[in-house]
Amino acid sequence: MAARKRSILVVEDETDLAELVRHNMEREGYACRVVSNGGSALAEAVAHPPDLILLDRMLPGMSGDEFIAHLKRDNRVASIPVIMLTAKAEEADQLVGLSLGADDYITKPFSMKLLLARVAAMFRRVEIASTEREVLTKGPVCLDSSRHEVTVAGAQVQLTATEFGLLRTLMAANGRVLSRGHLIETVMGVGVAVTDRTVDVHVTALRKKLGKAARWLQTIRGVGYAFRDSP
Repeated sequence: MAARKRSILVVEDETDLAELVRHNMEREGYACRVVSNGGSALAEAVAHPPDLILLDRMLPGMSGDEFIAHLKRDNRVASIPVIMLTAKAEEADQLVGLSLGADDYITKPFSMKLLLARVAAMFRRVEIASTEREVLTKGPVCLDSSRHEVTVAGAQVQLTATEFGLLRTLMAANGRVLSRGHLIETVMGVGVAVTDRTVDVHVTALRKKLGKAARWLQTIRGVGYAFRDSP
């Protein structure tokens, strides 16, 4: 039996770019669907959940920011990884996108080679998390890699693929301090062009979701982060 193709939902209102992305994704063996607005994309994501969403930030009507906010509030689709595609190149704009729940951020214009590499890296990240069998527990936080599930004091917490990878890497380090560079390479992949500040934004979002358990995730000034056995 042939393996199921990974599916990608492209949310892009520029027809030529959308078709170019679709062509390249399908050539790489992915199943690809294209929608041109946020409202239709939400309905499509719920009806037929994709494995990945490529999201234009500057959409007519419902913006990309509004789309991802709605997506992350819906437990049925909140765990779908999202890569934002946008002409907004300023770091502040990128940080806003990441803080809303995007897993990655690519600025336009971009090469198809870069986009395909980032898509492949995202799928590798998700696959690694889904094939591992470890269950990590520190304080009130329990992370089950095989089920891609995190609970805090027994209550389930929805994390993005990147947030889950960061938490798993930090918890598995058994209290050791990990540099931002190490976290970028381990969680996001070698050669991914992101800044240390990007890691900080993901960690900030992760802390908010952990609530009081965020005390276990400690910042080591000038070095990086550690998940301790006690706060």
